Amino acid sequence: MKLKKKNKKAIKKTAVIAILLCSLFVVISVLSNENTPRQTHPEISEEVENYRPIVEDYADEYGVLEYVDVILGMMMQESGGRGNDPMQSSESYCGERGCIDDPKLSIKQGVYYFAENLSDANGDLGLAVQSYNFGSGFIDYARETSGDYSQETAIAFSQEMYENVPNQSDFRCLREEAEQLDACYGDIYYVQAVMEYTDVLAAK
Repeated sequence: MKLKKKNKKAIKKTAVIAILLCSLFVVISVLSNENTPRQTHPEISEEVENYRPIVEDYADEYGVLEYVDVILGMMMQESGGRGNDPMQSSESYCGERGCIDDPKLSIKQGVYYFAENLSDANGDLGLAVQSYNFGSGFIDYARETSGDYSQETAIAFSQEMYENVPNQSDFRCLREEAEQLDACYGDIYYVQAVMEYTDVLAAK
């Protein structure tokens, strides 16, 4: 009888210790998760998301379906999905701004231009994305200098282009850092800004 009581007490004691250890583990896990920085991305706006089906159709047509989220990130940088030229693709279409006033044509041209840049860049996604902003001439520049995309190459290209433009007042520095570097041609941080909306580049 005494042995049974001792066994019961031992079992109860073991159970209490086990519960306490489990509780402690849960508390430590919660605190650990709270202190661990979470990777967050800015959200694609509703206006841009509404264009996803059209982007997917043209991305499929031009063989860049896996980059739909990248293209949507580019649209966020270009217009936030607002206006009649959400991909800001007039210049690549007709050589000047404002010649596109149809969102569907804007997306078609934008996806086509991105696909062409990606092909010319031999699949270098960073180079293709930055070339969407700088123009396809950046691809040749990168090949002749660094060989592929890098932040330093983007800055150097922007500085050189900005130095040689006929009228620098036509260019507004998009970022304070770019102004300090005299790199006001295009957006030297375009790739980073686009990729904040997606993990695609990190997976390459």
